[in-house]
Amino acid sequence: MNPYLKHDEWCIIEEGFVPENTRASESIFSIGNGAMGQRANFEEKFTGSTLQGSYIGGVYYPDKTRVGWWKNGYPEYFAKVINSTNWIGINVIVNGDELDLAKCKVDEFRRVLNMKEGYLERSFIAEMENGIKIAVKSTRFLSMVDTELGAIRYSVKPLNADATIELRPYLDADVRNEDSNYGEKFWEVVDTSCTPKISYIVSRTKKLDFHVGHAMRNFIALNGNIEHIQPEVNSSAMFVENIFKVEAKAGDEVTLYKYAAVISSLNHEKGSFHKVLDKIIDVAVSKGFDKMLQEQSDAWADIWKHSDITIEGDVAAQQGIRFNIFQLSQTYTGKDERLNIGPKGFTGEKYGGSTYWDTEAYCLPFYMVTHGQKVARQLLLYRYKQLDKAIENAQKLGFTGGAALYPMVTMNGEECHNEWEITFEEIHRNGAIAFAIYNYVRYTDDKSYLVHFGLEVLIAIARFWAQRVNFSQEKGKYVMLGVTGPNEYENNVNNNWYTSTIACWCMEYAEETINYVKSADPAKYKELAEAIKFDEAKEVEKWRDIRNNMFFPLDEKLGIFLQQEGYMDKEQILVKDLDPEERPLNQKWSWDRILRSCFIKQADVLQGLYFLEDRYDTDTIKRNFDFYEARTVHESSLSPCVHSVLASRIGNVDKAYELYLRTARLDLDDYNREVKEGLHITSMAGTWISIVEGFGGMRVRNGMLTFNPLIPDKWKSYSFKVWFRDNILKIVVSSTQITIFNESESSLTIKVYGVEHKVPGSSSINVPVQKQLF
Repeated sequence: MNPYLKHDEWCIIEEGFVPENTRASESIFSIGNGAMGQRANFEEKFTGSTLQGSYIGGVYYPDKTRVGWWKNGYPEYFAKVINSTNWIGINVIVNGDELDLAKCKVDEFRRVLNMKEGYLERSFIAEMENGIKIAVKSTRFLSMVDTELGAIRYSVKPLNADATIELRPYLDADVRNEDSNYGEKFWEVVDTSCTPKISYIVSRTKKLDFHVGHAMRNFIALNGNIEHIQPEVNSSAMFVENIFKVEAKAGDEVTLYKYAAVISSLNHEKGSFHKVLDKIIDVAVSKGFDKMLQEQSDAWADIWKHSDITIEGDVAAQQGIRFNIFQLSQTYTGKDERLNIGPKGFTGEKYGGSTYWDTEAYCLPFYMVTHGQKVARQLLLYRYKQLDKAIENAQKLGFTGGAALYPMVTMNGEECHNEWEITFEEIHRNGAIAFAIYNYVRYTDDKSYLVHFGLEVLIAIARFWAQRVNFSQEKGKYVMLGVTGPNEYENNVNNNWYTSTIACWCMEYAEETINYVKSADPAKYKELAEAIKFDEAKEVEKWRDIRNNMFFPLDEKLGIFLQQEGYMDKEQILVKDLDPEERPLNQKWSWDRILRSCFIKQADVLQGLYFLEDRYDTDTIKRNFDFYEARTVHESSLSPCVHSVLASRIGNVDKAYELYLRTARLDLDDYNREVKEGLHITSMAGTWISIVEGFGGMRVRNGMLTFNPLIPDKWKSYSFKVWFRDNILKIVVSSTQITIFNESESSLTIKVYGVEHKVPGSSSINVPVQKQLF
């Protein structure tokens, strides 16, 4: 852990300049607007350790796979979000010396991410090598209103002498990805243009021919008054710069306003870039910085209105959940159906910025409940539109007959993960896709999705599972061989309980959906069955046979589901007995040692109990939780939230709170010592789940919203909102009472602790808190 940030309810605050924290802070203080994102790099030159990162949604590069040896079915590339033109750059020169915090004496350094209003602010005093002291303050944001615009206000004030201040705003397309497999640069510049009024750079990717255009326009103010200064211009093949020189007296404040427009060929014709960029920049100039900032504040106020979670009495917990909600909301807005949620979002290069199973397993509930049905449906349609690619992925591995294997990692539906134990074996991801459909329909009652889209996906997934198992003559059962479960500290195992369980559930849910669609829209069912050559009688009979005769590893003595066959052959050591100096294991142990140990990276058996909890009683969940939690090191960001929800489920509030803090502050406190690589965006949705489904006990059962709230001892109260079908509810939980406000006009019947309550429209009810389990 490295907890160097101050606790605050609405802001992330860093005080004092510690160079060793620079990369971590670049991740934590990142900003975005759903269309693009920017790491918290300094605007001015910095020669210290830094990862410059400016990313554009949907623009990626198929970086040729780098492996020691090739295997049949290997993806040819790993899709990577591309570090694009650096638009924030402003070189600062004072009396001939260039500002560089790696070389200056720095005092009063303060960086603030204002999550309530959606902007990043930084201030410091620097003593230059020539003895001049300057005070610098910068404010920047990516507009949530005009999503192709970024704006910066950058001020310099000489403190101890008059000085010539040079501010040199620039665009630099000569960038690279640190994670490039072969050190290749991914961009070529199409054209540049640099004038005193407006400057442009248009670049294209060397593969796939994505075009990206950047433009900037700059203004100078002295002591708050705009100065009509004609800048010098400087340009090269991949670089454009304006040079402003201002003679400033000690105490004068010189301010640069920099507006940047960023567009791509995803949304604009390639030949129209200059015209489009002109129009976007004109919007920024006509509004001005202050109006754009006010619009930004208003936009965030609207986001917080329906997504905020309040926690009274625990500032660390409050800051954690708001940080997670802020990052999720600025990563994905649901406005563009072509986009999804990468594990690092727009905050770093690791994991390539591609789509993983995290979206369906963790992110869908957050967006569905806080942003509404339409946004959640977009996430499901994203996968539906890639079904043909999922079928191709399965074909490459030898599957036939319309079986689909969704990719572990993708940008366009093709598999692009290149670790064999993941690419070929971590097939449980298919289950997450199916469960997301079930979860969406259960919550929204949008059964039309099943008719028009969902059933086709579910049949293709069931067909995959039916081919992936084989019948063991020795066991007299179907078995699932050579898989990797969610616990990636186990590879190539047989009969992983979670994978086999979710496979059987998928086949069962596919059959249920077939029966529904046949009844709801017989013509549509017939049309689909003919199109995909679906032999219902034969295929469904096979699915039933597999479900009824699947082998599941159990330990009857302990009363637990075994993570996989042979798990108890491992030396059973508990996490509490590990030397803390040996953590994280993935940074301290050899892979051989990890694979032979009993330690679990993330929820595996417990993942299945979380998804399918209605099938298991509390005692079963508790036995498995107690056994596996003691052996789980939580070195995946996706793990603590699942454990927190289940801890609440069995009434272990202290453990639920401990694990909530771990997931909520995973990046803020850098639990796994890797935040410098980027934030864990997709697992942040798990923080929301930990509160709403965990402490709040929210579920949907038989079409009805239910709550079974608990409250940690350290909290005076907490509240969250739920957008359920046509109603918006606000739930407030204190140590003694639950208050449920119905903010909609229509009444809604819900259950609290198993008892039905009708909540009239525009009204509220109160229910005493009970100290009981589900």
